[in-house]
Amino acid sequence: MSAETEALNEQIKQSVALLRRHLDWDVAIDRLAELNNRAEDPELWNDSDAAQKLMRERTMLANQIEGVQRLEADVNDTLELVELAEMEGDEAVVAEAVGALRALAEEAKRRETESLLSGEADSNDCYLEVNAGAGGTEAQDWAEMLLRMYTRWAEQHGYKVTMMESSEGEQAGIKSATIQVSGPNAYGWLKTEAGVHRLVRISPFDAAARRQTSFASVWVYPVVDDSIEIEINEADLRVDTFRASGAGGQHVNKTESAIRITHIPTGIVVACQTDRSQHRNRATAMTMLKARMYEQELQRREAAAAQTEASKTDIGWGHQIRSYVLAPYQLVKDLRTNVEKTNPDAILDGDLDDFMAAALAARVGATRSEASAQAQ
Repeated sequence: MSAETEALNEQIKQSVALLRRHLDWDVAIDRLAELNNRAEDPELWNDSDAAQKLMRERTMLANQIEGVQRLEADVNDTLELVELAEMEGDEAVVAEAVGALRALAEEAKRRETESLLSGEADSNDCYLEVNAGAGGTEAQDWAEMLLRMYTRWAEQHGYKVTMMESSEGEQAGIKSATIQVSGPNAYGWLKTEAGVHRLVRISPFDAAARRQTSFASVWVYPVVDDSIEIEINEADLRVDTFRASGAGGQHVNKTESAIRITHIPTGIVVACQTDRSQHRNRATAMTMLKARMYEQELQRREAAAAQTEASKTDIGWGHQIRSYVLAPYQLVKDLRTNVEKTNPDAILDGDLDDFMAAALAARVGATRSEASAQAQ
């Protein structure tokens, strides 16, 4: 076999080995067999919620296992074809088979990335919160640009976006806003965007057309369902009502239906103004608060918790995860992965997949390095 074929084969082998480790292969096989047996129990659907949860887990696990098995089988078939074609001197078939092997290597890499979306809450919907940093109108306009960027990314991937709360800026932009993004693995993908984002541009608000640097922070936390119990003491809450702002007709200026809840021990603040009913807004805000507290617990369990919290410490220099430079040159650079793009207009229009994939792939690399170190 050629050097390229051997290199591709080795690359795929590494990916498959990593996929098996992520799945904990033997445990996953046993678990799927158990789920298949339980799915055949005629009493399963007596509890429809439990049944649906079981079927979702079964489908996800079966897809992951079958995907790895199919990948291994396709690679073996392709390698046999390469060897046979080389023996017969059929260069056209060799080239076609090597092309198929390249495609399989890309699929293996994609599955590596997707295998990281197996965290406890990765498959959940999520809330995404944007806050303007210091800098007045400039930072508030930047916060609104970020909100649009994530809304466009979500729409391009078929996710549903619901505005939960928005606080308008004095002259332009927003001080803060929270949206709910609903769809498969919404939290798993968007959690990579949490941190401080820095913008450098010629200010449209400066008559002297000077260059300005602005900051805004993004925070992402998963939507939790009733199966996840979060205990909240009512005595620890401060509940404020206020008039909703933004679009919504005359009602928003007449009644104090919007709700802001502060969890005093943790300092977590959530707000909701989506409904005309103060009671429904309060119920939604409580759901958001539970989600924030659940996310806090998840972060405590992860090794990256310290780094994540540090990224929220200050919306300014030294804490940014990504820089967006629009002048004097055009460059968007992720400071965690060093991925760079020279088309900021496309990025700000929602083209974020490469940045998200690189952030997830960096975890794959860390896992692989750790596994290699343990093997040595």
